Amino acid sequence: MLWTAVSVLLAVLAALGNAAASVLQRRAAAVERPGPSGRRLSWLPGLLRRPIWLWGAATLVLSAVCQAGALATGPLAVVQPVMTTELLFTLVLGGLMFRQRPGRRAWAAFGAMVVGLAALLWLVWPSGGSASVPPGRWLVTAPLVAGLVVVLVVVAFRLPSAPRATVLGSATAVLFGVTAALMKDAISHLADDGLVALLTAWQTYGVAVAGVAGFLMLQLTLHAGTLVASQPALTLGDAFLSVVLGAALFDERLSLGWRVAPEVVALALISVGSVQLARSPAVSGSSEEEIW
Repeated sequence: MLWTAVSVLLAVLAALGNAAASVLQRRAAAVERPGPSGRRLSWLPGLLRRPIWLWGAATLVLSAVCQAGALATGPLAVVQPVMTTELLFTLVLGGLMFRQRPGRRAWAAFGAMVVGLAALLWLVWPSGGSASVPPGRWLVTAPLVAGLVVVLVVVAFRLPSAPRATVLGSATAVLFGVTAALMKDAISHLADDGLVALLTAWQTYGVAVAGVAGFLMLQLTLHAGTLVASQPALTLGDAFLSVVLGAALFDERLSLGWRVAPEVVALALISVGSVQLARSPAVSGSSEEEIW
């Protein structure tokens, strides 16, 4: 129980780091726009020259360290849902950065997400599970995940702005969820066999590949449309997939049965709160006047 508490604390710190990075990069991305068709990444060199964007990238690294610690001490199905608090921290930090005062609906959405997340974790609370994944399971999971991401990206670029941002947000969530699972698996090599085993494990390099892919996908998502369209898919997709991966890869046992109905209600609270928070100028970085 103590280690789970430590894991939750580290996950909250990681969420805070992600929120800070999101706000900093959103501020930088607001200036840069995607180039014409066929030059999807033409805006990236401009971002690399902006100090505020680089600070956001550095903050992501610190967040990843906290996330690694959380995954080393707790279940994947706990850590990633706790990290949905990123959106709550974004509300506060975004309000400071963009000088937007959150209104009553934003704070009500904040409360809905907190209640929904607390209820979901209490209801689903995983038990058991292993620290590492049998190699054969990755042979099945990796191609499925890669195929899903490719399909989502292909579909996304056939859609207009808002639905494109939603679908790209879903693809980003898949990459983030898989990165977390690979990170947890890689850390088990460090705990069991030391630093050399960690550096020679393929999962370590899988984290690098999936992490970079997720980072680039996030930049595409931020440029595809507003946070209202992308953030709910990012937040909920990552949490949901991590619960599934925790059960499928790490044998984390979930409490279902009669709890399914209230768990759906808790998910609905998180979903509604996520959508409403993403609408807030304090989160999205919009210059429009707060009307709530």
